[in-house]
Amino acid sequence: MSQLNIGVLGLQGDVAEHLASLSRCGVAGCRVRRAGELAEVDGLIIPGGESSTIGMLLDRFGLMVPLRKRIRGGMPVYGTCAGLILLATEIEGSRQTRIGCMDVAVLRNAYGRQVDSFEAPLQFRDEDQPPMRGIFIRAPRITRLLDPKVQVLMEAHGDPVLVRQGTMLAGSFHPELTDDARVHRYFVEMVRHG
Repeated sequence: MSQLNIGVLGLQGDVAEHLASLSRCGVAGCRVRRAGELAEVDGLIIPGGESSTIGMLLDRFGLMVPLRKRIRGGMPVYGTCAGLILLATEIEGSRQTRIGCMDVAVLRNAYGRQVDSFEAPLQFRDEDQPPMRGIFIRAPRITRLLDPKVQVLMEAHGDPVLVRQGTMLAGSFHPELTDDARVHRYFVEMVRHG
């Protein structure tokens, strides 16, 4: 196993699935629920779940301020679905609590309700490999890139669905629900070189 210490925010959501994906990448991940645990990790995954609930719990557990400080200080972070919403500086039609470090605007549940969940083939830009399965569940849509430094790494139906800004990575879909660890490997490399 790698010496990297990558955490998964363990307040709510797909925590076990992200830990399994990290394990497939040769990294022993850990759950992060307290500020002391956050201080020990080299990078953090913010999983899918309910973004307003996760935001409330970040405040309740005293994690919001130290998390925002670590991200702004350059700690690599990867947000999936709810994690993307929490990282966004702008959530259309919502004033919910957010970390607000990534220069994107998002629209919650933009692809529909739970029954409207879907899969789409996704491919990293400039990657010469077969597409991966993108699983979208009550997914947010990235409606605008608010800074030219935000890179689009994957698209589906003409929308950006995986973006990067410096040490921040965020996506609308759930790679942790598949056996394809390419996105997690990409994040592990971000942490290794971050």
